[in-house]
Amino acid sequence: MTQSVTIFTDGSSRGNPGPGGYGAVLQFRDSAGKLHERELSQGYARTTNNRMELLGVIAALEALKRPCDVTVYSDSQYVVNAFNQHWVDGWLKRGWKNASKQPVKNVDLWKRLLEAKRPHRVTFVWVKGHAGHPENERCDELATAAADGEALLKDAGFDGA
Repeated sequence: MTQSVTIFTDGSSRGNPGPGGYGAVLQFRDSAGKLHERELSQGYARTTNNRMELLGVIAALEALKRPCDVTVYSDSQYVVNAFNQHWVDGWLKRGWKNASKQPVKNVDLWKRLLEAKRPHRVTFVWVKGHAGHPENERCDELATAAADGEALLKDAGFDGA
């Protein structure tokens, strides 16, 4: 039986670009039905909101140790629509160009996300941000605290880093 995991994510940037961070909450129930939860977050010295939205999903998927059935809840239409509206499929067919034949932004993270997603069955669900959804609010707290924190990493893939 495949483990079901629910992931909530959010990204934040203080300025766009500016210091940023992501937060993720992973939840699953063990065979006895007990809920387990794990929180992830990290801050970056200079990045963008969209990069942090992507990194939240990536970090959560990369934390999984075996193939799972995953539902990802995100307030980022950028992330959710890329899969639910099949933008990624078009980008791949066009060699990482968008419908306007321009290079897709954040290709390094999109490629990493596709690799992290590969062993799992993943469903993406959009949730309205800042609307009182408890796990989304917690992810926002984690992301903003990470962005405001001391141990900020360099976002190596960000052109302005």
